[in-house]
Amino acid sequence: MSQKSVLVTGGTGFIGSALVRALSASGAAVTVLVRSPTTIFGEGVRVVPWGELSSAASGKDAVVNLAGEQAVGVRWTASAKQRITSSRVETTRELVAAMAAARPRPAVLVSASAVGYYGACPGDQPVDESSPPGSDFLAEVCQAWEAAAAAAGELGVRVVLARLGVVFDRGGGALEEMAKPFRMFAGGPIGDGQQVVSWVHRADAVGILRRCIEDDSLSGPVNVVAPQAVPQAEIARAIGRVLGRPAWLRAPAFALRARFGEGADPLLTGQRVVPAKLRAAGHVWQHPDLEAALRAALV
Repeated sequence: MSQKSVLVTGGTGFIGSALVRALSASGAAVTVLVRSPTTIFGEGVRVVPWGELSSAASGKDAVVNLAGEQAVGVRWTASAKQRITSSRVETTRELVAAMAAARPRPAVLVSASAVGYYGACPGDQPVDESSPPGSDFLAEVCQAWEAAAAAAGELGVRVVLARLGVVFDRGGGALEEMAKPFRMFAGGPIGDGQQVVSWVHRADAVGILRRCIEDDSLSGPVNVVAPQAVPQAEIARAIGRVLGRPAWLRAPAFALRARFGEGADPLLTGQRVVPAKLRAAGHVWQHPDLEAALRAALV
């Protein structure tokens, strides 16, 4: 990706920080939009306050939009729902407006979304990029988020909607929280453990996002997940094996409901998401196997 000029939002997050490092290491000129001007990246990465968005978008080859407040593992109060939605939809609208005014305009927008787009699905029902959306809160957020990003297509920009699964790696993210009880010999399945989790190792998520920047054949929704989704109980057992800990102490649904209310829904439901477009494009995953991916992330 040498000589590419890339603007990244959400570059301080779990996925964004890894993407910025990878892009910079590949020779790309990376500009990161930040809310806090004190954020520091490595040499060769330019940091720009959000207020300078309009000028920052000009002359870029690509824009990667990963901005959004944490939506899973929090209680969905009315104010939290508003923040979750606004941090994605309004931010994306601002970004597309800046791209419209940019001269020259970026050629591609890779904008994050999530597999929550599909809503809660039965475990035996696979869904791919052609499947319809769900109707729960996160599905509605994803639809509005994607619509805001898709507006860039009217500018002649190639738009990729990166529907991210649960991202695993060390140093943060969902896996760190999932592994904590196992390290204390108190781990096990969440709820009944039958909900299917569509996961991806962070190295693969970063590689797929980079491919979405480069590969002109990819546009519209792209499922950023590993080839095989698995029931949550299987993830619990695999974490136990990797850490050498038991995996029998279940986290009951009622306890999660008491803690998170409606916000427990994405923890207790799931969807079997198929990366159909990536498979068709011949994509090769670094970590296609669950237990090997967990071992790379935890050991």
